[in-house]
Amino acid sequence: MKKIISVLMVAVAMMMAVPAQAQLIKFGVRGGMNFSELDFNKKSFNDATDSSTGFFIGPMAEITIPIIGLGLDGAVMFSQKNAEIGGEKAKQQGIEIPVNLKYTIGLGSMFGIYLAAGPDFYFNFEDVDWENVKAKTTQVGINLGAGLKLLKKLQVGLTYQIPMGDSFEWKDTENVVKAKNKTWQVSLAYIF
Repeated sequence: MKKIISVLMVAVAMMMAVPAQAQLIKFGVRGGMNFSELDFNKKSFNDATDSSTGFFIGPMAEITIPIIGLGLDGAVMFSQKNAEIGGEKAKQQGIEIPVNLKYTIGLGSMFGIYLAAGPDFYFNFEDVDWENVKAKTTQVGINLGAGLKLLKKLQVGLTYQIPMGDSFEWKDTENVVKAKNKTWQVSLAYIF
C-alpha cells in the first residue's frame, strides 16, 4: 500500500511540475486533400486507373501526456474520396473517423515533429453511379502518418491510408472485380 501511495505522490508531483498552460485535451479543426488511387485484384485493371482528388474537413481532439509526448488524436470528418477508371469518375462521400496513437518529439516549445498510426473508420453515404458497381458502406483501414507542429497552434501532416478490405466490387459476365481505394492525405489542423 505504501508503494502505491508513493507512486501516486510522485505522479501528482510530476503533474504539478508541468506549466499551468499545458493542457491535457486540445480541440481544433482539420482539413485537407485526399489523393486516391484504386488498387484492383486483377492486374489488367490497374493500368486503367488514374489518381483522383477529394477533400476532408471536421473537428478534432488531441490528448497528450505532458513531458512524454505520447497521446491520442481523433477526428470526425466529412470526407470525399474520388475514384476514376477508364475516364469514368465516382465519388465516395461519407464520415471518416481516424483514431491515431501519436508520438511527438518537441524541438522547443514552438516546433515539433510527430509520428502517428492507428485505425481509420469510413462510413460511405453516397451510392456510386457506375453500372453493376457496389461501394462498401463501411470500411476499416490503417493510417500511417507524420507531420509538423508549428507555433503551438498549427499542424501540417501527411498520412497514408491502407484499407483492410475492398472499397468497391463489381461483376461482369466473366468474373468479380474488387478494388481498394488507397489514399494519401495532406492535412492542415488548427488547434484552439
